[in-house]
Amino acid sequence: MTYHPKSDFIATMIERGFLADCTDYQGLDEALISGCKPAYIGFDATAKSLHVGSLIQIMMLRWFQKTGHQPITLMGGGTTKVGDPSFRADERPLLGPEQIDENIAGIKKVFSAYIDYDSDAENKALMLNNAEWLDGLNYLDFLRDIGRHFSVNRMLAFESVKSRLDREQSLSFLEFNYMILQAYDFLELNRRYGCVLQMGGSDQWGNIVNGIDLTRRVLDHEIYGLTSPLLTTSDGKKMGKSQDGAVWLNAEMRSPYEFWQFWRNTTDADVGRFLKLYTEMPVDECDRLGALQGSEINEAKIRLANEVTALLHGAEAAANAEATAREVFEKGGVGDDLPTLTLSADELGDGMSIVQVIVKSGLAKSGKEAKRLIAENGAKLDDAPLTDAGLMIDAGALSSPIKLSAGKKRHALVQLG
Repeated sequence: MTYHPKSDFIATMIERGFLADCTDYQGLDEALISGCKPAYIGFDATAKSLHVGSLIQIMMLRWFQKTGHQPITLMGGGTTKVGDPSFRADERPLLGPEQIDENIAGIKKVFSAYIDYDSDAENKALMLNNAEWLDGLNYLDFLRDIGRHFSVNRMLAFESVKSRLDREQSLSFLEFNYMILQAYDFLELNRRYGCVLQMGGSDQWGNIVNGIDLTRRVLDHEIYGLTSPLLTTSDGKKMGKSQDGAVWLNAEMRSPYEFWQFWRNTTDADVGRFLKLYTEMPVDECDRLGALQGSEINEAKIRLANEVTALLHGAEAAANAEATAREVFEKGGVGDDLPTLTLSADELGDGMSIVQVIVKSGLAKSGKEAKRLIAENGAKLDDAPLTDAGLMIDAGALSSPIKLSAGKKRHALVQLG
């Protein structure tokens, strides 16, 4: 990267590792130094919460606002009805309007922790829904006015589509329309709000370029695209997944303690990079912490976990999570903040097998996995090795809460309710 930006935003993106590609560095840079500009990222409503994989995009919107510009969060109320086929092996299941609205309501909760939608400033953020212009489209008018600008030959050459066809996996006509609708989003946002930039992960490059091309053809406006790298951890895992599923951002789907714990368990090699991407600490300090070795790197991981958790859930939740972790790991005690399973006396009856309890607590996905955990000496009951898969837990055993552990880092409390 040889371009030396003048705008604070692009300089921040490069310095902190957010930037994969840009359609025109110099043109965008000059647009951004000429005053407050709007930019958007789209989020389809395929679940009730976004997960950690979307956090890089949310942080980009946050930095965009912090450097004096207007972020637009675009909810995909319309595009979710079609489903993005990019780099997928199969078609997404179609969601109904009620489910999509419910998902959007869940997703919206997270953004206000990162982005200011309420100020009176010129760069106050907007939250929009593309259903506003997509739901009412007239099909024939859309084909005549918009469809004529798209070359099928060119669309088939995009990597996201080509990879699917090369593997001889079906691509439905419905999905094929997705990239036209996303391109139309950029056109509408430019027409309605003067939006000059679309950002997204590098898997969205083809969709972004389509939107730029369409807007130039229809409105003859100059607009830009910028992508972030698709993040994997240093051991090759996709960002946002952990051994017990997606790391959701909504507290009701992933507790602040479990969220904190995910960051605390970061691989040594990723600490410096993640500090730059997911916190606002100075870059020099991120590099210093990331270079620590041995037991010192653990304090850097705690700093990472605290900073990221505080941004999403607040400083108090981060402090509570750290206190719980220190109590559990350093003193072998039981923290207040651990994921907790509450069983009623009726549920327990004459007793529930420890295997069932482990599954219900979320430490294993199935009885088979729980039995394997016990057989491989990976399970503990109140910090003592759990070796008997046939152990029964009754109301007497829960006269005080018990602590279950899977490996060294995953714990849950079980109590009588």
